[in-house]
Amino acid sequence: MFLGTGSDVGKSIVATAFCRIFKNLGYGVAPFKAQNMSNNSYVTMEGGEIGRAQATQAEAAGLIPSVHMNPVLLKPTGKIGAQVIVCGHVYKNMSATAYYAYKDQIKNQVMKSYQLLSKQYECIVLEGAGSCCEVNLRAHDIVNFEMALAVNSPVIIVADIDRGGVFAQIVGSMSLISKQEQDLVAGFIINKFRGNPDLFQNGIDFIEQKTQKPVLGLVPWYNNIHIDMEDSMALDLSRPKKTTASINIAVVRLPHISNFTDIQALDSEPEIAIHWLKTPDNIMSYDAIIIPGSKNVIHDIKAIEPLGWFDSLHKYTNKGRGLVVGLCGGYQMLGTEICDPKGVEGPPQQTYGINLLDIVTEMDTIKVVRRSSGKDRLFDSSVQGYEIHMGQTLLGDNATPFIDLKNYTDGAISKNGTVLGCYLHGLFDSGTFRKNFIQRLARMNQIEIDPHISHDDYWDFKERNYDHLADHFMKYTRIKDIRSIVDQY
Repeated sequence: MFLGTGSDVGKSIVATAFCRIFKNLGYGVAPFKAQNMSNNSYVTMEGGEIGRAQATQAEAAGLIPSVHMNPVLLKPTGKIGAQVIVCGHVYKNMSATAYYAYKDQIKNQVMKSYQLLSKQYECIVLEGAGSCCEVNLRAHDIVNFEMALAVNSPVIIVADIDRGGVFAQIVGSMSLISKQEQDLVAGFIINKFRGNPDLFQNGIDFIEQKTQKPVLGLVPWYNNIHIDMEDSMALDLSRPKKTTASINIAVVRLPHISNFTDIQALDSEPEIAIHWLKTPDNIMSYDAIIIPGSKNVIHDIKAIEPLGWFDSLHKYTNKGRGLVVGLCGGYQMLGTEICDPKGVEGPPQQTYGINLLDIVTEMDTIKVVRRSSGKDRLFDSSVQGYEIHMGQTLLGDNATPFIDLKNYTDGAISKNGTVLGCYLHGLFDSGTFRKNFIQRLARMNQIEIDPHISHDDYWDFKERNYDHLADHFMKYTRIKDIRSIVDQY
């Protein structure tokens, strides 16, 4: 089990790396996270939702993702509440207090899912959440040391040296856990290291002397390996500039952004630079604008209107600068009106949309969760992905369907073809669609691009990067010792 000294220290990435490492070493391996809190979700083949990180880890392990790999998913809907998803399906919206009262039933399902996986695979890579020793949350813990204790799993604690205070992170964490929990700790991985490792050897010596546990890896920072992000916190980190980028795409940084991984296939292209914008400054300098998904559409559209997004997007489309694309909640925002008569996102209400697409959306309590494939009408490209949304969208006379799926259509395109949106997550994962999209932007903005650049399906791109990630961690961790720890159990 990989636990962390805090949020965003790299637990998910480390778990992903070892899912691929153990797979390559010949183990039957599967990922597991008892409880995940994220609006970045994925639809499994069973038609249920799990956290995107566990889907990524399953892919790294060479598996089809299953709801049992993340039996509890919490999708925050406001400041104190969340949509509770159990084994892939919505249970209900709950406050933190109500959820804690429900924990005994949750624990039973968590253990059922774990036991199901443990019967199928010889090695389970477990991941914790946030800090492993938040004393105020320990009574309700089902995902950190409580999970490790329940299945008698050895624990490797992951610390982030880049944020500073790594000695306090590690020694402090060890001092806050019980003797029984300390006995489960097999060692530490120090992540995101920059500099000369020889100059940190005395630091490793100090940690090992102070804790009597080994440092099992000092893993350097990297920026040339591309793995889907779990947490929107990562969007706020500094990003290396692409010297090859000739096409600039702005993505609206919504307050309740969800499924931001929809953008990562574009971000993987050398000729594309992605810019996350909270305000529409210099919007005319971008070659396309994307509005991503949102877990609270009405709240977010009311938040971005006073920032000037409505007027700026209208000016942008009137001047024919580039394409405007809405994905899921972003698609709903592009319409004329959004209604929530049943109070799905809060008190019953309705609001005007940005009014760039002739569509009207009505929220509903029934959640659409399904995998889909078909062809788009803009480029006639094959596309596939998944849908996760609450609400139905009706097209007016000035909009045409965007994607033809099996037995139904999805999305809408404006009459002039410059504004489009859909519910399909993973739209840009198709190499053919992405290539056509990039070429359309280049023509619209008189940009020369290299015609020899390969636009692979994003799934192939991800496979290569899982191997790169595994190689990186194999090089900088004591893999023989870690394998020995696994084999002892």
